[in-house]
Amino acid sequence: MKLHELKPAAGSRKTRNRVGRGIGSGNGKTAGKGHKGQNARSGGGVRPGFEGGQTPLFQRLPKRGFTNINRKDYAIVNLETLNRFEEGTEVTPELLLETGVVSNVKSGVKILGNGQLEKKLTVKANKFSASAKEAIESAGGTVEVI
Repeated sequence: MKLHELKPAAGSRKTRNRVGRGIGSGNGKTAGKGHKGQNARSGGGVRPGFEGGQTPLFQRLPKRGFTNINRKDYAIVNLETLNRFEEGTEVTPELLLETGVVSNVKSGVKILGNGQLEKKLTVKANKFSASAKEAIESAGGTVEVI
């Protein structure tokens, strides 16, 4: 096989429809927009959610709940993820961020007890679930709330 013999897989490439290019194309003259009307105009059509003047669904439904501006959102790390670190490592939020375990520390890091921990680690985090704390200590590690 040579470079000039390379071809894309059959059906992977589709030629675009060139509208308004003559009667023989099947999409000439009105270019598939029909005769006049709002949708035939330049910039025509209605905004998303518009229901022809009827009160839109999002306005008919009642408002519910509120957003707590003081909410704390924690970056969650499960126990099974901590197995990637060497025995005796001190796991800190900075280390988790550096190694790509969490992409954003947010209000802090919370360790949850999902999975098995096979290594003895010193874990420093903002919060721990009871099961995570127990599992880390039973593996011989230590837990430190920062």
